[in-house]
Amino acid sequence: MMPGPTHSTLLNPAQAQRLRLAFDDDRDAETFFLRLERYGPELLDSLRAVYLERAGGLLERLLEIMLHAYHTRPADLKRLDEARLLSPDWLQSPTMVGYVAYADRFAGTLRGVQDHVNYLENLGVTYLHLMPLLRPREGQNDGGYAVADYRSVRPDLGTMDDLSALARDLRGRGISLVLDLVLNHVAREHEWAEKARAGEDQYRDYFHLFADRGLPDAYEATLPEVFPDFAPGNFTWDDHAGEGGAGGWVWTTFNTYQWDLNWGNPDVLAEFVDIILNLANRGVEVFRLDAIAFMWKRLGTDSQNQPEVHHLTRALRAAARIVAPAVAFKAEAIVGPGDLIHYLGTGTHHGRVSDMAYHNSLMVQLWSSLASRDTRLMEEALRAFPPKPTNTTWGLYVRCHDDIGWAIGDTDAARVGISGPGHRHFLSDFYSGEFPGSFARGLVFQFNPATGDRRISGSAASLAGLETALEGGDEALIKLAVGRLLLLHTVILGFGGVPLLYMGDELALLGDYGYADTPEHAADNRWVHRPRMDWELAQEVRDHPDTPAGQVNAGLRWRIAVRKTLPHLHASIEPQVIASPDPRVLMLRRDHPLGVLLEVYNFSEERVVLPAYVLRGHLGEDAHDALSRSAFHLTRPTVTLDPYRALWLTAPEVSA
Repeated sequence: MMPGPTHSTLLNPAQAQRLRLAFDDDRDAETFFLRLERYGPELLDSLRAVYLERAGGLLERLLEIMLHAYHTRPADLKRLDEARLLSPDWLQSPTMVGYVAYADRFAGTLRGVQDHVNYLENLGVTYLHLMPLLRPREGQNDGGYAVADYRSVRPDLGTMDDLSALARDLRGRGISLVLDLVLNHVAREHEWAEKARAGEDQYRDYFHLFADRGLPDAYEATLPEVFPDFAPGNFTWDDHAGEGGAGGWVWTTFNTYQWDLNWGNPDVLAEFVDIILNLANRGVEVFRLDAIAFMWKRLGTDSQNQPEVHHLTRALRAAARIVAPAVAFKAEAIVGPGDLIHYLGTGTHHGRVSDMAYHNSLMVQLWSSLASRDTRLMEEALRAFPPKPTNTTWGLYVRCHDDIGWAIGDTDAARVGISGPGHRHFLSDFYSGEFPGSFARGLVFQFNPATGDRRISGSAASLAGLETALEGGDEALIKLAVGRLLLLHTVILGFGGVPLLYMGDELALLGDYGYADTPEHAADNRWVHRPRMDWELAQEVRDHPDTPAGQVNAGLRWRIAVRKTLPHLHASIEPQVIASPDPRVLMLRRDHPLGVLLEVYNFSEERVVLPAYVLRGHLGEDAHDALSRSAFHLTRPTVTLDPYRALWLTAPEVSA
């Protein structure tokens, strides 16, 4: 029997009856209507907020799309839906460990990835993010983010059936498949753009097209440039973008070949609901919502982080929850903390937007503290971070496929008595190897002479000093570089979220300077930290754990294993910054029902002596370090931390 409240609050009786007739099975109908009752009001509220009087008609169209997807959803995925509804915190569990890779650079093809699932499983991975693999435009394609077809896979990687088979295999091993979904733009060669260029009015309204420079110049007055070196400005002339096949200007935030979508058109939302549910039925469990901050345009602003973005995301999430509640969203919003928190939800959106967001600030602060040997700026930045909804989680990373932009807040810097611009300049100098005594080896990316900003490319191992140390053959420097890499990863494993290991970091892979030999990569030095997987080294580190790569690999495997035993690391609990008596040391406290977990990190190559009372005040007279499996007697006057030492301390009775 159909639940009545759904009909009275969302559908009129005639709509409800038509919907009911679409089901042959009463249990399926009951499930669908229960989810519609739960998430339908969120969907409709957000549609009304964005599309006003068009919301009702759009809802009817979305119901047809959702019905079709629900009927075609495979049985094993429907079972996963029910399991996830019983464990809604699955993405917050300490057992979650992510791995991020380009499929071709990891194993050649999707079938190749499937051949190496054992490697991922043995590493402890439960979340696999394969970088853009939906069919991009040929030639330059922004690393795959210029999508020409959301319904097919890059031909060199395989087919959609290969993707489904891989997802099924991963699912059987407890590994969730994560894919990129580019929301802000499509490739100029996408079918929608081709039809727009051919003069079809329906598809012209999918984009922001202008006959002259009037409005583009008005927008440009407040818009930043994302890639000032090779894609200056935000608009591109196209010979067929104007009315009647004449030339016109197209909004292209990122590259000239990436056309920004007009999300003010409800047809665009409907298209993406269909795309998301189609990929979800292929077995995709988490969608990385790429370039999400740029989706909504508003004159007189930077056209980022607009309120409509959060309504649109909530609508997409609600539609996905009705059909495929096993699916989660991750916001790729590399924005300031005050803006970032809205992607997880505030106010009426609290906990109802994305399920996960990147903690870009933590990544930046890790490298900042490593260079300065001073954690006070990190303490200030973390203290100022707004608390996230308890049902959401962070994506935590040491490195990713992208460059590092020095997102150091001037206010945070001022609170510790340093200059924000000066510190950003120092970090660019340090990680490009220009600063005297720097251990790092990186490349400057996108120097902006107007602002002085310089972003940095480089592998984690090269930035942490291993490349320089190996060239010099100095064992002491090699040991320090290994210590830095393990320290950084220990922080992300212990922060409370999903730690994301970037492919090759578990092997301490260095920069790949041969990237410039590939024409489509030569102008983009981010490819220096996108090397191909070294499978010989992967075998070697297991046989020779005493090498630098072997030490990093063994150390990471141990830390992952320890993480999975600590319920204190559940992502619903946020760490509290504890004032450290030594600026070289970061201290974080986690309050769990099972007791306190105190994390202590030495960000310097020096031995640091801490007064024991600082730890004793949180743990009592005795403590147990989960990482070293050793006891600490805090009745002694001091505790000594070796260079780059990390401690995960609990009271001994809690660890028993």
